[in-house]
Amino acid sequence: MTTAVVVRGGWEGHRPVEATDRYVARLRDRGAEVVTSDSLDVYLDADLLGRADLVVQCWTMGTITAEQFAGLSAAVRAGTGFAGWHGGIVDAFRASPDYQHLTGGQFVHHPPDFVTYEVRPTSGHPVVAGIGPFTVHTEQYQVHVDPSIDVHAVTDVDGVAMPVVWTTRWGAGKVFVTTVGHRLEDLEVPEHDEIIMRGLAWATR
Repeated sequence: MTTAVVVRGGWEGHRPVEATDRYVARLRDRGAEVVTSDSLDVYLDADLLGRADLVVQCWTMGTITAEQFAGLSAAVRAGTGFAGWHGGIVDAFRASPDYQHLTGGQFVHHPPDFVTYEVRPTSGHPVVAGIGPFTVHTEQYQVHVDPSIDVHAVTDVDGVAMPVVWTTRWGAGKVFVTTVGHRLEDLEVPEHDEIIMRGLAWATR
């Protein structure tokens, strides 16, 4: 049986419990054992993380201790997948460059108001294969990224193709990121919801 650990907390504006509940239910429907935690101390539980096939994190901002990061990093390096959306994964732990190295990117800015923008898949990777361009009306993240990541969807920001969906590796572990997801409604956009479900499956050990 696949084991997934869902870690949720931080800034409440991203509705971490409600947002993750959507995917907790669907992971369980697919036969996974799902453990939820509202504490980053779960990253200190080496036994749990050692048997986890996937960690889904929705934790915006906040602070991660060196010990907590070391536990997460060790698990992912050993093969546990790591996945998430929007600020829950790329606006977490702003003071931790090591964490940003793991995720392959970090939020830096978004316009003050919601904007309507197109997300354009750009690769044949399994997380986006067969999905055409789609439109969302929400925060448009601008991010700084590691040039080694594999970008699978972009949006246009001031004439620049800004990464929206990417994957990367951390040791033996697979990491999946999408920057869309400020509102619960963003998770309900069919194309984006499908990308998330595929991303969780891809990242799973």
